[in-house]
Amino acid sequence: MDREQTSDGLARYPSADRIGFARLTRMAFEGADLRPLRDRLIGRIADGTASAGEGLDLSLIAQLLGDKQTGMAIQAEVLAYHQLYRSPCASETPKLRVLALAAAIDMGGNTPIEFLLEHSGIELQTLYVVAGVDLPVPLPEHDVAIVIASDSEECIEALHKIDMMAPRWPRPLLNPPRLVRNLDRDKLHSLLRGVDGLEIPATHDVSRTDLMSAAQSGGLSAIADELTFPVIVRPRGSHAGVGLAKIDDGASLAQYLAAQTAPAFFVARFVDYSNADGLFRKYRVVFVGGKPYACHMAIADRWDIWYLNAGMAFSAEKREEEARFMRDFDVGFAFRHRAALAAIASRVGLDYFTIDCAENKAGELLIFEADNTAVVHNMDSPDVFPYKAPQMRKIFDAFAAMLYRARPGRDQAA
Repeated sequence: MDREQTSDGLARYPSADRIGFARLTRMAFEGADLRPLRDRLIGRIADGTASAGEGLDLSLIAQLLGDKQTGMAIQAEVLAYHQLYRSPCASETPKLRVLALAAAIDMGGNTPIEFLLEHSGIELQTLYVVAGVDLPVPLPEHDVAIVIASDSEECIEALHKIDMMAPRWPRPLLNPPRLVRNLDRDKLHSLLRGVDGLEIPATHDVSRTDLMSAAQSGGLSAIADELTFPVIVRPRGSHAGVGLAKIDDGASLAQYLAAQTAPAFFVARFVDYSNADGLFRKYRVVFVGGKPYACHMAIADRWDIWYLNAGMAFSAEKREEEARFMRDFDVGFAFRHRAALAAIASRVGLDYFTIDCAENKAGELLIFEADNTAVVHNMDSPDVFPYKAPQMRKIFDAFAAMLYRARPGRDQAA
């Protein structure tokens, strides 16, 4: 990349402006037709007038429209010749410059940091760490850097490149790669086991061959002595519930494998976390600088909940319960589980991450997963969810304040 050396040992590189992840995702969430914009950007690419930022926006639009293959192909082509991008900023004179370090992965594989910063007045540039291209030396100018690549296998090379330079990073580096890698499901159990008041079932990394043998034998002891049906199975590397299933016996496991092509799977024992009313309650908690914040609460009559399948928008009673969860979080949920939450923050060690969790029948904190790339947003309708915007602003303000605190030799933001 062309550069202009700065006095602080960094460099000013050309940065491609984008419409950005937050704006495009919000348009899709609100039902806007992205096809006219897609076609316009395709036309600019065809006549050779498109910028790198427009190319990356087109990649995201294709993914939002359900064409992941095309979107990833466009992204690969664009990132091969340009890696640094600038997101829209709410201030023309930002007081803080943040450099986000991303991997060349699909739209769910990096922290959606734009949602956290879009109204903060903080300048956000994203540097994609791609195969075959070294990190620029000197690095782009910034006050604080943060790793937004995930723990997934597709990000291993990017995390390794960042990790190799981490000891010599000239500015504070948040969410260091060595800690991000601990979020993988099987590693997380080892990290958190033994915490009082916390349950996290062991997750086993199992080959397809071994699972087929278990299906034929009707038992799981060859995988782990303590493992018995029912279990939760998902393809390794899958996200958003893709391929997730509760398996009750060997015959069900055989049927499951017949419908799946993955070479490896995660297997964990099933925990019935339903309440006395028969409903399941799943919580997302955000940790910012070690402090937990309520993000959302999903309530459903099924164990495999995520927010969009819980029907929260269609039940005033569920929304009232979620509002109470958020309002009373510090003196309720967070207070009940204060020791477990503190241990999670300490052992995970990341500056920013989320957990998806519940409460088991003994009242302990039940951990499903931890992630640095979960979507934390403020896109929900304020008419339907009037309690959400204040809570999201609390998280966003905490995130911005954390970045200001990390900035070396500067006054903290008010």
